[in-house]
Amino acid sequence: MSLPLPETFLEEMKEMLGKEYEAYLDSFKRPSCRGLRVNTLKWTAGECQKRVPAKLTPVPWILNGFFYEEEERLSKDPYYFAGLYYLQEPSAMTPASLLPVEPGDRVLDLCAAPGGKSTELGARLQGRGLLFSNDISNSRAKALLKNLELFGISNVCVASETPQKLRAAYPEYFDKILVDAPCSGEGMFRKNPAMAKDWLKKGPAYYAEIQKEILEQAVAMLRPGGTLLYSTCTFSRQEDEEVILTTLAGHEEMEMVLLPLFEGAVDGFGLSGCLRLFPHRILGEGHFMAMMRKKGRKEESEEVCLSKKDRGKGLDWKRVDLEKETELREFLKEINRDYCPERLFVTDSQVYYLPEDFCFVPGLHYLRTGLFLGTLKKGRFEPSQALAMTLGAETFSNSLSFSYGDERVIRYLKGETLSLREEESGKKGWSLVCVDGFGLGFGKRMGLTLKNKYYSGWRWM
Repeated sequence: MSLPLPETFLEEMKEMLGKEYEAYLDSFKRPSCRGLRVNTLKWTAGECQKRVPAKLTPVPWILNGFFYEEEERLSKDPYYFAGLYYLQEPSAMTPASLLPVEPGDRVLDLCAAPGGKSTELGARLQGRGLLFSNDISNSRAKALLKNLELFGISNVCVASETPQKLRAAYPEYFDKILVDAPCSGEGMFRKNPAMAKDWLKKGPAYYAEIQKEILEQAVAMLRPGGTLLYSTCTFSRQEDEEVILTTLAGHEEMEMVLLPLFEGAVDGFGLSGCLRLFPHRILGEGHFMAMMRKKGRKEESEEVCLSKKDRGKGLDWKRVDLEKETELREFLKEINRDYCPERLFVTDSQVYYLPEDFCFVPGLHYLRTGLFLGTLKKGRFEPSQALAMTLGAETFSNSLSFSYGDERVIRYLKGETLSLREEESGKKGWSLVCVDGFGLGFGKRMGLTLKNKYYSGWRWM
């Protein structure tokens, strides 16, 4: 088989795989797999399989993952706009599924864009603790923010910073850290052979040094007793096992945590306890994962976040005065959920609900600190799209829910004004527009007319 791949890469794969090398080459004849991962913050995998109008086949090693057929256009489905699932390559679902996140944890996704893994980590926190999602690229971090808001993740902080600056700001602060490191992308050659051109310019040797440096910063941000999962979408031992071995050699406080193998997965090469995925063994692309734990107990770490001395220093925010902001106060009464007043802050007329365990550090580039609730405008309050995605018909009293097949769902997503039926008349003012009870966005109800307030940047095109 003639492949547009570098001979050096093919020789290394032949050495690595031995008798399985030909099977690996044969995998290039198969089409790539498409995957859907369910947002368990909003519904269950079983509900999704029953209600999404597509043939969904479970991914054997992912509890909330499914394969779907190529011809299905699930990114154009109302349930996608409701944040009920994320479209993700099946192997790429694995790292976030393995990190043992528990509600209440402080979780860092250090190289998070575009958000496939962060959305899963946030869903598993179930609204408790803190998800800190970072990407050094500001443009990619904006895409990350959209995906997290679409998923309805409220206890989130999104930043665009270098790992070095984060290390200085948050030493030994996080319980769980995911490092899905930039890599040479060998595991994606089957899906996109054109990536091999980049491999010739910047191969494993180039990325290995970057990966070691990123892990160095991540280890410093991990609390004693905390867990760190490292992953790449490459096969190179130089970027995989050797990076982990270097980290272990330089940090006696770190130890391996053995990852469980499942059918089709294989152990590491030269370092037992890792997990490797190959496209000739599973229905997915190539991936590598290794997990480490920092010895000690959580109680041994000190709260040394820089803003602990003065949380408000450098932060041009003030607590919201709900006695003064009557429209905001009345709006919050519509929500069947308690918002702690001490976590409500306003800056530049924008109201935020900070995560329970968030520590602001002056000088960092934050794109989002908590849930953006909306904007105060001369005594009025205008709720945000981000807030709508955290709500549903059961949690917002003045809601309007259309059935999945109602043509007005698509019209709403396109930004059109809607006509309502007599039985749909209700309280004048802000209404949460839903599909089958799941929030899509806000509108303003005036008699039998709904003025569309769906965020223009997210509209159906």
